Amino acid sequence: MKETSKRVELMAPLKNFKSLNAVLGKADAVYFGVESFNMRMYSDNFKLEELNKIVKTCHDNNINAYLTTNVVIYENEFPLLIQILDQAVEAEINAIIIHDIGAIQLVKERGLNFHISTQANISNSRSAMFYENLGAQRLILARELSLEQIKEIKNLLPKTEIETFVHGAQCTSISGRCYFSAEICQSQDYSANRGKCIQPCRRKWRVYDDQNNELLYDGVFFINSKDLCMIEHIPKLFNAQIDAFKIEGRMRDPIYIEEVTSCYREAIDAYYENTFTPEKIKDWLNRLNKVYNRGFSTGFYFGLPQGTEIQRDFDGNISQHKKVEIGKVLNYFPEKKAAKILLTSGNLKLKDEIFIIGTHTDTYLRQEINSIQIKQKKNLTETPFISSKKERITVGIIVDKPVKKNDKIFKLQVQKKLKK
Repeated sequence: MKETSKRVELMAPLKNFKSLNAVLGKADAVYFGVESFNMRMYSDNFKLEELNKIVKTCHDNNINAYLTTNVVIYENEFPLLIQILDQAVEAEINAIIIHDIGAIQLVKERGLNFHISTQANISNSRSAMFYENLGAQRLILARELSLEQIKEIKNLLPKTEIETFVHGAQCTSISGRCYFSAEICQSQDYSANRGKCIQPCRRKWRVYDDQNNELLYDGVFFINSKDLCMIEHIPKLFNAQIDAFKIEGRMRDPIYIEEVTSCYREAIDAYYENTFTPEKIKDWLNRLNKVYNRGFSTGFYFGLPQGTEIQRDFDGNISQHKKVEIGKVLNYFPEKKAAKILLTSGNLKLKDEIFIIGTHTDTYLRQEINSIQIKQKKNLTETPFISSKKERITVGIIVDKPVKKNDKIFKLQVQKKLKK
């Protein structure tokens, strides 16, 4: 075992209760937003009255719960922010992720722990010490720092923890502080600094240099950053004494959140157990490539990003695997731990991996098919193939956890080659 006084914390993003269920037993901590004042306003987000339930579920499963309130705050918004913070006190939240100085004062008045958001763009030890002296328990450093710069700042901090992103989408702007979206929409209602970015950087653009009478880009995704992926460099992150590894993805599907969290959980554990091998890295990368990604890069960790760090050819997901709906749950039988499902597309075979996800419920279940029954026929190895909307088959399967009526059933399937 590696000698360490405190294990690094793996932080997973939450979109909803389904994503919380997806990371139980995998993440050490989760971060999420409520309806207002967070940087992912287009995510599902939780209702304020659900805060107690979220935190209790986390604490019952030995998971730290962090609430994000890291947007720019305006004068008329303090009453609502106070209401949220008072609810956070009642829920016994572990910490607030924040960067507005006025909001920090309100957090301190309530005795809440707080982490300084990457929005503060902490890029040097003096800035870091300012927030440490202010009472911050953790600093989420600027994304534009190299591993050597992170290590240098950490070595100069007497007590405050350091957190950095290890996986997920990267903003092309400085620590996400951008007005491109607001400018395109001609409205501050769509500001990235208010959590409502429409991501115009992910589009194709034509850029003309009128001074030199030159077309620089002609319909190219020239500022479409690839996703960060540091899983093969976990030992180097440990060497920099980073305290918390953060996964980005509060807009992502629970399948993505679970798979990414699982891979990094295994990688962290492998480091501690001295079993971090090239073979495992290959497997983790293969699995990460199966869920949503724009291609992978190492961001600023090893120097300024080059042109290869930009996904110029495609918009959005380049994974060859797609989540395909194949049916829904008709009924669940708790005494048999079985479900009756309606298969509406494709087929099922023993050892197939399926995902059962609630539409209006919190269900999230990932499992292998270990039994198939059609009418009175048991011990089948596969079902007939459903090729049209007119066909339907009712199938009985054993499920690992309770599911609910109308929960949807999905498989990950290889899709056709992407078009540029």
